[in-house]
Amino acid sequence: MRILKTMKRIAAFAVILMIVCMYTGCSSEGTDQRIRVRVLILPKFEIGAMAGDFPGEAQYFYEEYLAGGDTYVINGCPGAITLYYRDGVALCPVGQGKVAAALNTAAVLSDTEFDFSDAYILSVGCGGAAEGYGVMGDVCVISAAADFDLGHRADPREMSAGTGTTWFHDQSFDDVAVIRLDQNLTDRVYSLVKDVPLQTTDLTVGFLRREYPDEAWANRQPQVIRGTSVTSDNFWKGRYDHQNALLIADTYSCSDPYAITEMEDVAVGQAVKSFGMPDRLIILRTGVNMDVFPDGVTPETLWGPASEDHLASEESMESVDIFETAMRNCFSVGRVLIDAVLDGTF
Repeated sequence: MRILKTMKRIAAFAVILMIVCMYTGCSSEGTDQRIRVRVLILPKFEIGAMAGDFPGEAQYFYEEYLAGGDTYVINGCPGAITLYYRDGVALCPVGQGKVAAALNTAAVLSDTEFDFSDAYILSVGCGGAAEGYGVMGDVCVISAAADFDLGHRADPREMSAGTGTTWFHDQSFDDVAVIRLDQNLTDRVYSLVKDVPLQTTDLTVGFLRREYPDEAWANRQPQVIRGTSVTSDNFWKGRYDHQNALLIADTYSCSDPYAITEMEDVAVGQAVKSFGMPDRLIILRTGVNMDVFPDGVTPETLWGPASEDHLASEESMESVDIFETAMRNCFSVGRVLIDAVLDGTF
């Protein structure tokens, strides 16, 4: 009788163990069958095909590391997203704007097909360079990302005459309004990539010289810089909001100056932080336009109903012809980092 009870207990324990294994990803042999990822690349969008045409944020990385690999469908938001994998490298465009980027990043990191526990998460993309600090074609190693939309903000027409900023700090948002990347990791990344040569175009050089003829910061070659990104769900431009972005970076005591504005960094950072991986996140952003309006351009001419302008175009009045070159610059910097991770020297 005792033997029978013991056998029943053993059988019950075996069933419990099988259930636990089903939900923790272990196999009956005690090995983890998930796909190990060493570098997870998170662009936000691609233009057209993943290879062979005008590039978005993903294409150069895809062509170098993912072409010919495996494809997986992940249940993201608002719909399914595609993750590409080959030889330890994964890539998934997570969408534009804070909501899509945060939810889709979380969907990727929670997918049980993959093991991201030792992965470096490389978020890449484009943005608007901060006037007075960055030029079009720069690649910025981001050390902090601050949220442009948390706080209080007024229309300039409501403000007292002479007011330079329209954003007001709200301390109740401080825990979620800024992501400070791991400074040791940021230092290592910058040290590795700071001397990567970057390219520009004759049209872009001419544009910057016309816009800023006497400004030394604007009349230099693109380079790898460090800086703070300011994340907004709005595609903003202009001197009022430029001043707001400067104030936001200063208010949150970001370690590097405001360098670029974009639409996803703080959201991706919060998602990665929620998975306990903030010390694995690296962000690279390249400037494809400036954060203020070019001389003679107004919001109506740039964005109004009659406008056909688009950043990802060689005819753009805003990005001149730098977009494709800037995408190549971002890839050139990212490739140095990815290769160092893969060969074990990073």
